[in-house]
Amino acid sequence: MLIDSYDRVVDYIRVSVTERCNFRCQYCMPEKPFSWVPKENLLSFEELFEFIKVAIDEGVKKVRITGGEPLLREDLDKFIKMIYDYAPDIDLAMTSNAFLLKGVAKKLKDAGLKRINVSIDTLKPEVAQKIAQKDVLKNVLDGVQEALHVGLKVKVNMVPMKGVNEDEIIDVLHYCKERNMGIRFIEYMENVHAAVDIKGMNSDELLDVISQHYKFVDEGFDGHSPSHYYSLEDGYKFGIIEPHKDDFCSTCNRIRLTAEGQLIPCLYFDEAMNISAAVKRGDIKEAALILKEVVKTKPEKNRWSDPDGEASKRAFYETGG
Repeated sequence: MLIDSYDRVVDYIRVSVTERCNFRCQYCMPEKPFSWVPKENLLSFEELFEFIKVAIDEGVKKVRITGGEPLLREDLDKFIKMIYDYAPDIDLAMTSNAFLLKGVAKKLKDAGLKRINVSIDTLKPEVAQKIAQKDVLKNVLDGVQEALHVGLKVKVNMVPMKGVNEDEIIDVLHYCKERNMGIRFIEYMENVHAAVDIKGMNSDELLDVISQHYKFVDEGFDGHSPSHYYSLEDGYKFGIIEPHKDDFCSTCNRIRLTAEGQLIPCLYFDEAMNISAAVKRGDIKEAALILKEVVKTKPEKNRWSDPDGEASKRAFYETGG
């Protein structure tokens, strides 16, 4: 069992298989050229799997595949199957922009994937194009529909931004509610790679918009999730992630691994240790020691709540958010 210095059990690892992405979203990487890390710098799926086996043996119960956009990496279903075959009971999920999902949803489900998180910031094609700097909406919605059709559970994330999509909060909520998909509204997370003119909406502003259409009850936090949940009168739940607060940090159970082997104890922190050298030379014991050291040094809370804190310098496309 992996336990940090604040007595939190760490049993969830987010694994970025690539930093490449086919979108250039305003709140993530709008100015990044379409380039990629040389293949030799990346851990192979076999190497990533060797480390994930160590993490599972140490008590990890949930693995989430992220990017960049994970579907840009070939043979992702084979990697998912490696994990599933080793630990069929593992909570195996993925975060994707869904642009390529329609053609591979069934293959991913058959490989052992159970759930998928998709970003839907708008239901208007022109707004989606403005946000992603690409005509993406039809592919995304088709991908979501196919995922539901093959039996994957789908949850939606939305980043409401003033002057961009703030008038669609209820529309996106309705879209998810009609399809029995959960939705989480995420406060914009400042980072040095995002567009400088983004103005996000805080939780009070979001709740004010929703209250004009629905009555709801505050349900608080659910387990280890960073989402603060609310229930509508018919029982449908929506969540809000408030990174500028640290309420959820006390139950945080996750660490992150990048495609280049950086093992990160907290999304916001730039500190990390690298497992690549150990894994590439087959020194699994050393990789396990690094894992335990990263868990041990996991910070008590994030830095967004610190008024003197700086915006994170690590790109979210390296860690999957």
